[in-house]
Amino acid sequence: METMITVIPNVYFPIIIGAGVYFCLLGMINMIDMKLHAVPPRVKEGPLVSVLIPARNEEQNIERCLNSLRNQDYVNYEILVIDDNSTDNTFGILQRIAREDRRIRIFSGKPLPEDWFGKPYAMQQLSVEAKGDIFIFTDADTIHSPTSISWTVSNMQNSRVDFISGYTKQKLLTFGEAITVPLMYFLTTIVVPLFLNRYFRWTFFSAAIGQFIAVNREAFEKVGGYSTIRNKPVEDMYLARLFKRQGYHTVFLDLKEQVLCRMYTGYHAALEGIGKNIFVFFGKNSVLLYMVAVLVVVFIFLPFPLLFVLMVTQSPFFPQVLTANILFTLAFVIQYLDREIPWYYAFLWPIIFLNYLYLGLFSWFRTVSGKGFLWKDRVVR
Repeated sequence: METMITVIPNVYFPIIIGAGVYFCLLGMINMIDMKLHAVPPRVKEGPLVSVLIPARNEEQNIERCLNSLRNQDYVNYEILVIDDNSTDNTFGILQRIAREDRRIRIFSGKPLPEDWFGKPYAMQQLSVEAKGDIFIFTDADTIHSPTSISWTVSNMQNSRVDFISGYTKQKLLTFGEAITVPLMYFLTTIVVPLFLNRYFRWTFFSAAIGQFIAVNREAFEKVGGYSTIRNKPVEDMYLARLFKRQGYHTVFLDLKEQVLCRMYTGYHAALEGIGKNIFVFFGKNSVLLYMVAVLVVVFIFLPFPLLFVLMVTQSPFFPQVLTANILFTLAFVIQYLDREIPWYYAFLWPIIFLNYLYLGLFSWFRTVSGKGFLWKDRVVR
């Protein structure tokens, strides 16, 4: 028993320090990688680009999004928007704007088939109508800089890739958003070494954020488009993996100068929006989900409360736990500064991880119980 008491701290504390070092290094390497392989928006004339926007109940966002896209410095592009059976005034706004600008074409979405999820089906309908050689799929709650299309064409040509996605700039206005939206940064701070994406075909190294995805039309059609992933709620990641699996080149870059997005308007919306994706991300594998949850609790969250326990008890292991906490905080400070999010939000990381655990359990329960998630006035199961 005494041996176990001695061995556990000697193993545990180096592990959490090592994890902190890994998080800091991975975050910095990914941050540098995203910037290093992006070029400025240079191409102003080139192939026809189709900007494709699914819009369901987006009366608060769609006009702002379209106005930003109408003000592009790239010459050759069209904008297609599908009203995905909205129950608000989205379609009325689209009709008015389309009358003002001939580059905008609008469509009414067909009824959702039982074997499709809403967003993939809307985007597949748009892709059929599009005329461009490059497709940009973007969300109705995004705002684009005047160079976003030029940037896309410039980087697709420069990197010779068939698929581009990346981190947009996030707008956080509530505490609920501040403890949920940064979950997306776990992708590159804790999980995915993006630089390996260029050297290996393993799909694990590919990544995407659905707020902005640009694809080569020919490659998109050859992989089967969204029809191949028709019932995947995490359609962005599945699309990136599909391209990678078929041998196409994908990159994940820094988009914060090109696209701004407010993902959710509060905690409840974030709960439903992220909740519908987490269990699916783990392949609806309960064992895997709970294994990851245990690892998060033991090796990431636990060092925070343990810090105060060891400080009060004047434990000799206090400096090691303090080091781990500093490294964890530093990893998030680096990400937040790079993403232009207030750096002091990084000190919320223990709450963010607790929230992550709750979201995982929420996602698991809503899925296995069959209750599903209410998203855009649709139940997603």
